[in-house]
Amino acid sequence: MKKKVVSAILVAAMAMSMVACGSEEAADNSNAGANGTEAAGTEAAAEPEAYNLEKITMVVNGTLTANLDNRQDAFEQQWEEAVGVDLEIKQLDHSGYTDAVGRLFASGEYPDVILLSADQYAQYATTGILWDMTEAFDNAEFQSRMKYPEVNEGLKKDGKLYGFAPAYGNGCVTYVKKAWLDELNIDPSSIKTFDDYYNMLLAEKEAHPNNYGVIAAGYISGEAPYTNYLPEFWQDAYPALLQDENGVWYDGFQTDATKAAIERIAKGVADGVIDPTTLTNGTKDARESWFSNNQDGSAMCFTYWAGTWYQTLTDNLIKNEVDSELVQLEPIAEVGAYINREAPVWAIIDDGDGNNAREQAIFDAFIETMLDGGKVQVLWTYGAEDVHWSTKASEGFTINAGTDKEKVYGPYEEGTFYLLPTPNDPNSVWKKNAMDPALVICPLEGDYANFASTSDLASEGNLFFTSHMKDAPTSPASEVYTNYAGDIQTAKEVCIASVVNDGVSVDDAMATYVATVGSMVEESLADLNSAE
Repeated sequence: MKKKVVSAILVAAMAMSMVACGSEEAADNSNAGANGTEAAGTEAAAEPEAYNLEKITMVVNGTLTANLDNRQDAFEQQWEEAVGVDLEIKQLDHSGYTDAVGRLFASGEYPDVILLSADQYAQYATTGILWDMTEAFDNAEFQSRMKYPEVNEGLKKDGKLYGFAPAYGNGCVTYVKKAWLDELNIDPSSIKTFDDYYNMLLAEKEAHPNNYGVIAAGYISGEAPYTNYLPEFWQDAYPALLQDENGVWYDGFQTDATKAAIERIAKGVADGVIDPTTLTNGTKDARESWFSNNQDGSAMCFTYWAGTWYQTLTDNLIKNEVDSELVQLEPIAEVGAYINREAPVWAIIDDGDGNNAREQAIFDAFIETMLDGGKVQVLWTYGAEDVHWSTKASEGFTINAGTDKEKVYGPYEEGTFYLLPTPNDPNSVWKKNAMDPALVICPLEGDYANFASTSDLASEGNLFFTSHMKDAPTSPASEVYTNYAGDIQTAKEVCIASVVNDGVSVDDAMATYVATVGSMVEESLADLNSAE
């Protein structure tokens, strides 16, 4: 659907968001008076007709594991049969999602629902694009079954909710290939400080000059929490607008901590311990280089998502016939704890007509059912029945048959829940769809309560992360900042690259950053600090 009315300031905000990637409350069109009663001299207002919702268009990234190659058609068909509404899925590239959402919003061609990262949500919540779903959320049926109410309470802006998180955020941990540690005779429990960590990377580089100590998806991430792919190098720096202990907003990028972090990254690249492709890598590039079947030129360490990804990374190493045992490295002293990101959210686009009927109907069909405790929640959690999972009696199946990685699953009795081979890779087992069963805020119930598939590795990974995590700083919500966020992020990336790859001093690079976007930063901070 296309938004009908957009303010001039919003047009400017969306234009800026084309580089990188936010709501006024809809007007009340009822006849109610100030005291909640019918206005004097009018007849009782007729009960509004139910909105006839025929189709929902949604935009999502790689969070939806059931992509086109993995039988998205089956997920979509079973969702439509369960909900009774046509669903059109527009799945955008995961690595370029921030930019793609910016371009989409700038075009004015909006979907009905969209998945947004925490910082995208913070930027767009104040722009009028996103529907205020506070009342719908407060009255949702799943409220009575919610295990983690604080997840969505923390998303409210001035008491209003413009997006919904069905799970808490999760974060990244540093994985190290155990075979490489063993070859170097390094005990991972001895890696307690940055010097320990860096010496480990140097040892690998010395032993295997073609290899690297670590690879990442960029020196800085394009979205919160920004530092999660190179935490050991960023340490206590947080290169974004954030609040101090008194609630005052400031630019964390211009701090001494950030300067020191950039210099550490520059030294890492110069010493050959950071893979130089990190500068331009997307997440897919970094992953595939790290678990490639050709480990000559690969890297020892990779910091990536916890829990389910512990299993997924292991499975890819197995598939590529590479030593697959991984070590989860405890946070070094300078890091203290891994960052639990603010949860991504599903947002409903407000059509601006002042009538909430359409938006409420979308909430009921899309978000309410997402946590129904039953059939639809299973679709979002595990995918399509008899495609991604089943409860039918089966003799089971074998993956990697005829190799030393061969593994037999089953047999299964009728009524036993089990996951099936991945549609586009029969030598791996399906794990989940869009919602991690370990992170979801409402449990499955009734006949579905025993549907559990978290592997031992994934469970171990979730426990490890939750035992070593801290919450990410709150993302800034400001219409002024939304206008400038793309330029500010680009200036950060240019600053870091000029130091790391071009040899510019960190002070000179920071001066260029200030000259380029300093006024934008100051205006954004003034707006944030003037807000009540």
